[in-house]
Amino acid sequence: MPITQAQIDKIVSLAKSYGATRLILFGSSIDTPAQARDVDIACDGITGWKLYELAARLEEELHTPLDLIPLSPPSRFTKRIESKGRIIL
Repeated sequence: MPITQAQIDKIVSLAKSYGATRLILFGSSIDTPAQARDVDIACDGITGWKLYELAARLEEELHTPLDLIPLSPPSRFTKRIESKGRIIL
C-alpha cells in the first residue's frame, strides 16, 4: 500500500492544525512502499494527549493504520529516523 501524495498532504494539513512543526515519514512507507501495511510518522511540536488525538484522527481520515511518534526527547531511534526518513514538514 504505497502512500500517495494526497495522503501526505492530508497528514501535513491535519498535523499543522494540531501544531506540528516538523514531520518525518519513515519505515516501510519509504523503504518498501509496495509492502507497507501502515504509515510511520515522527513529529515535533505536539505534546501530551494531542499527539494521541492526532494519531486517531489521521487513522480515521486515511483509513489506514498509522504510527505517530514524538521526535522529542531525542534518542538513538529518533536520530535514525532523522537520518533515514523523508521530511514532509
